[in-house]
Amino acid sequence: MSLNKINLKDKLSKFSEHWSPRIIAEMNDYQFKLAKIKGEFVWHDHKDTDEVFIVIEGTMSIEFRDGIVDLSEGELCVVPKGIEHKPYAENECKIMLVEPRGVTNTGDAESEFTASNDVWV
Repeated sequence: MSLNKINLKDKLSKFSEHWSPRIIAEMNDYQFKLAKIKGEFVWHDHKDTDEVFIVIEGTMSIEFRDGIVDLSEGELCVVPKGIEHKPYAENECKIMLVEPRGVTNTGDAESEFTASNDVWV
């Protein structure tokens, strides 16, 4: 077994697409994904799992049906399973997502933002 550190800035420099999460590591059945986001996403939920948003660089917001959570660098938000949400960022924001393997980024909401699963960087 090889143990290597993962440099987040290096991994983030290897892609430029927005709303296309890239896997950087796995732990048990969970994946750590990096993404660059900008603009508005779609309303969606994840019926069977919570989702974690961690802001690495920039600022973002997560809109819920009953309010908004604003996040800055070094902050995170856990979105409980089944809760509709819509992430957005006025300017490019770099984030890490932590969620179980196989989770589709748009949940059951098919859209132009639906990304392929299991894309590593």
